[in-house]
Amino acid sequence: MMFWRKNSHKENGCVHQFQAAEKVNELRVAMGKLTKASEYFCTDACLKRYLEARNWDVEKAKKMVEDTVQWRSTFKPDNIRWNDIAIEGETGKAYRANFFDRQGRTVLILRPGMQNTTGCENQMRHLVYLLENAIYNLPKDQEQMAWLIDFTGWSMTNAVPVKTSRETINILQNHYPERLAVAFLYNPPRIFEASWKIVKYFLDAKTFAKVKFVYPKNKDSVELMKTYFDDENLPAEFGGRAKLHYDHEEFSRLMNDDEAKAEREWKLENSNSHISNGKPEVSHESAIALPAS
Repeated sequence: MMFWRKNSHKENGCVHQFQAAEKVNELRVAMGKLTKASEYFCTDACLKRYLEARNWDVEKAKKMVEDTVQWRSTFKPDNIRWNDIAIEGETGKAYRANFFDRQGRTVLILRPGMQNTTGCENQMRHLVYLLENAIYNLPKDQEQMAWLIDFTGWSMTNAVPVKTSRETINILQNHYPERLAVAFLYNPPRIFEASWKIVKYFLDAKTFAKVKFVYPKNKDSVELMKTYFDDENLPAEFGGRAKLHYDHEEFSRLMNDDEAKAEREWKLENSNSHISNGKPEVSHESAIALPAS
């Protein structure tokens, strides 16, 4: 297992708690008997997110969950280790921040101008690893994360191909639904508009509404972003007071520590769940990694 996280019990605000529970039960029935791996993944909180992403349509949510279970079985996000993809993080082009937003959400900082590799496959493994780690580090009452995107140094010469942007959106929307609370694109250059015109067509309406452009000279956009972040935490690159500093060795130690901690927690949880009447239960499923849910 990698970044397994116990189920959060936070309720969705758009649907009454009782109605949400009914929908979750309906989805469980529709999905039928699950494998042990799928049972681990399909927590109540997980199913709620998929239902919300599909406007509480059970059949559409069922298809979405099934597609993600299939994707996880081939992409194997829980088998990714930091040391496998550490080269992607050498420049600090994407990493988990050491602060939370005002709602207690984990924050990912993305700096596309610091792109240092060209291989789409490993870039996606890096992204998925950071998503899993951000989820693992969410407080118990939170289900979502925030993104801060700094365009310093970005140009068309270091921009990722459309294929990579499309795959990023596909993974986020279809396999991590309702995990993104908001994404702030800070001071993108005018030339970015050409890329945005293409990329935005890959976004569904829900994700599109979460993307916010912020320009230092646009007071309303700056004020909106500061409703999400404290000035003391927000890096100066985003108009705040904090100093943005990325130390690759330090971040690598943090990721390795998280991996070790998650492994200990998983072994303890798995040990407890396989004890019945004082005797260990035998699981007929392989010891696969447990998905973050």
